[in-house]
Amino acid sequence: MDATAADRTDSPTSPPPTASAMRRALRRARDGVALDVTEAAVLLRARGEDLRDLCASAARVRDAGLEAAGRPGVITYSKSVFIPLTRLCRDKCHYCTFVTVPGKLRRAGHGMYMSPDEVLAVARRGAELGCKEALITLGDKPEDRWPEAREWLDAHGYDDTVAYVRAMSIRILEETGLLPHLNPGVLSWTDFQRLKPVSASMGMMLETTATRLWSEPGGPHHGSPDKEPAVRLRVLEDAGRSSVPFTSGLLIGIGETYEERAESLFALRKVSRAYHGIQELILQNFRAKPDTAMRGMPDAELDELVATVAVARHVLGPAACLQAPPNLVDGEYERLIGAGIDDWGGVSPLTPDHVNPERPWPQIERLAERSAAAGFELRERLAVYPEYVRRGEPWLDPRVLPHVRALADPATGLANPDAPVTGLPWQEPEDLPESYGRTDLHATIDTEGRTGDRRADFEDVYGDWEVLREQVLAEGAPQRLAGDLREALAVAADDPTRLTDDQALALFHADGPALDALCRIADDVRRDTVGDDVTYCVTRNINFTNVCYTGCRFCAFAQRRTDADAYTLSLQQVADRAAQAWEVGATEVCMQGGIHPDLPGTAYFDIARAVKERVPGIHVHAFSPMEVVNGATRTGLPIRDWLQRAKEAGLDTIPGTAAEILDDEVRWVLTKGKLPAATWVEVVTTAHELGIRSSSTMMYGHVDTPAHWLGHLRLLAEIQQRTGGFTEFVTLPFVHTNAPVYLAGIARPGPTARDNRAVVAMARLLLHPHIPNIQTSWVKLGAEGAAEMLRSGANDLGGTLMEETISRMAGSAYGSHKSVRDLQAIAEAAGRPHRQRTTTYGEVPAERRAAALASDGHLPELLPVLD
Repeated sequence: MDATAADRTDSPTSPPPTASAMRRALRRARDGVALDVTEAAVLLRARGEDLRDLCASAARVRDAGLEAAGRPGVITYSKSVFIPLTRLCRDKCHYCTFVTVPGKLRRAGHGMYMSPDEVLAVARRGAELGCKEALITLGDKPEDRWPEAREWLDAHGYDDTVAYVRAMSIRILEETGLLPHLNPGVLSWTDFQRLKPVSASMGMMLETTATRLWSEPGGPHHGSPDKEPAVRLRVLEDAGRSSVPFTSGLLIGIGETYEERAESLFALRKVSRAYHGIQELILQNFRAKPDTAMRGMPDAELDELVATVAVARHVLGPAACLQAPPNLVDGEYERLIGAGIDDWGGVSPLTPDHVNPERPWPQIERLAERSAAAGFELRERLAVYPEYVRRGEPWLDPRVLPHVRALADPATGLANPDAPVTGLPWQEPEDLPESYGRTDLHATIDTEGRTGDRRADFEDVYGDWEVLREQVLAEGAPQRLAGDLREALAVAADDPTRLTDDQALALFHADGPALDALCRIADDVRRDTVGDDVTYCVTRNINFTNVCYTGCRFCAFAQRRTDADAYTLSLQQVADRAAQAWEVGATEVCMQGGIHPDLPGTAYFDIARAVKERVPGIHVHAFSPMEVVNGATRTGLPIRDWLQRAKEAGLDTIPGTAAEILDDEVRWVLTKGKLPAATWVEVVTTAHELGIRSSSTMMYGHVDTPAHWLGHLRLLAEIQQRTGGFTEFVTLPFVHTNAPVYLAGIARPGPTARDNRAVVAMARLLLHPHIPNIQTSWVKLGAEGAAEMLRSGANDLGGTLMEETISRMAGSAYGSHKSVRDLQAIAEAAGRPHRQRTTTYGEVPAERRAAALASDGHLPELLPVLD
């Protein structure tokens, strides 16, 4: 190998561990004591008798896990076909022979992508041979590097490679019965939402967390944007947040040190503990290939792989599923079984391993014989592991679940060897689910309350609470800053647009006389900007379902479909409620719901259309950015196209909810699976570009700090300067009483009275002059609290609501509706005049004002239970 290649593959080394360090680490492994990174790195270097000792203890851990899982003495595999959808890639990994270039594909007579006919021919032949998994593997985002890939996608009508993966997965499900396991490389959170409904599982190798192998010239991943370890870890986390059964693993022997290899295992363990979504880990040994930059690199020795498997078993624990590809170990199957694996991965009777084409799969019968010789029964599993088959929702999308169940043994979750592999229809439900459950919750929440303080799957749906506690404790409590308050107050009074971040943070911490001064300044800015009128809207909230599996840890509204408080409204019921609202003077309906797994992506269009057909004059303010993304990914439409169709169906504006705090550091504590901050921004800015205005919101007082509030408000101001699409900013104090993140002992019990005043005042100052309307929430603060906010910079009280379930389910004690007179009384308590407004802060027609006043005292009677 030449000098350049040697430089490329050399890695830092550390001195071998001492005999005493090895003895201590082995003893801790034998005794079942949790290892740290240093001890794991020591054990990775075990050889000879030490390695045999390590493997023996690892095998005992594995056996305990199999016993607990109900399949003692079983080693699994998946009977699969390998479908290399495209061998083009934007990355340049120095060891890869899978990836090629357009010219070579053309000379070989191949297209840039496999055609649908080619894909289905392989899948059909696999089904005939009894295969149950379609392993779809491809390069990362080839259209970003190769114009030929972009041209192929355009010519065949696909926006991107992910759209083609989705389309072919549906056809495989419908026409062959195989279950797609998707390996498309690095995916965004939105990509996961697009692909989850069409796949049983997905995967992407972490390979290593050694950043230098990516960042330094000559490293095996240098020049490959998708191989940055931080990016790949983010993918693993997004998979967990999206409740996708996910396969990952390590590629060992590419130049990493033992310490780096150990760190990689602990990174995988961290993600696995947080989300419980890593269904298996592949431990793969590097094999040098000709015609690659790393052709002179020595192969990872078998002892390296065996030690890595054993250490992985100790680090990941008995419940982990560990796999080693059998075609890469020269028949040394017993050694891998002895080290603690419990799975052989995908084995195909039809297609080669396109990533390692020089290494043919072993015959399944031979694999069974060798497994039996080691004392294990070989059993077939599906692409998705049995634990997730048995769990069902939320890990398996309702559109895929029937396909999985058709091939699964219901008793074990493994493959049913006698199940026929035939295509089944895959389709979105055409309509909303039938009305069911506690549909009177909007009324009885005030009289009877909720059935329990938490949903039935509290311990599972939100991820691992202990990991979350550790994360929040590590970040520490917010620190009070000692900035110059006098100077900051002077700048705020003179020109709030000149406030620096340090000055703003000092003001967020103001208390006592300084807080009073801050609120007076904010109130003066309010008066100069929008006048003294306190505005309000006559509106009705309609929450059409509370069934949701997103896993928002602050939300006490969401329920499992089988929970006592769960419900879903029919289209007729939604339209009836809108008509009732119109009769009592409403100008708006605000409609939002849970992310119901059976809700079709077009249901939102149907809801908007049903309301407009019944009440043409009412303003439809509906569908949070999370619901927009849900609708877009379920229909396969780009966000812009989905919003345009929603607008055509009758959508007028969207609520800027689902924002919480627009900082992913906080969002991933508050929610397991909701959209990232960048996607929220994408939705609202796209809506604004289409002429669909929105509100903006911030929920505060949980695990956030004033620095997060500042960043959130600065971002909203920046968006407003670009789009001008926000109608108002709504402060949403966290209601803690029944919130899961509070019940788990992680969040604060909501903001203090001081926090509320400071947030409203600073919102007025930091959003000035871009967002003129600042709304306070009587639902969360009560009448007195809302009046105080009107004296601190707010000018709007929101709506009458008529029904309010979300805050009441969380434990708010201030009722679910206010009459017009109630809202006027709050304004009067603040010493201010009042004025009814439209959703976009326009004048309300006299007829609507008169209808609202005429019906004012009868609102409760006009909210009947709807059957």
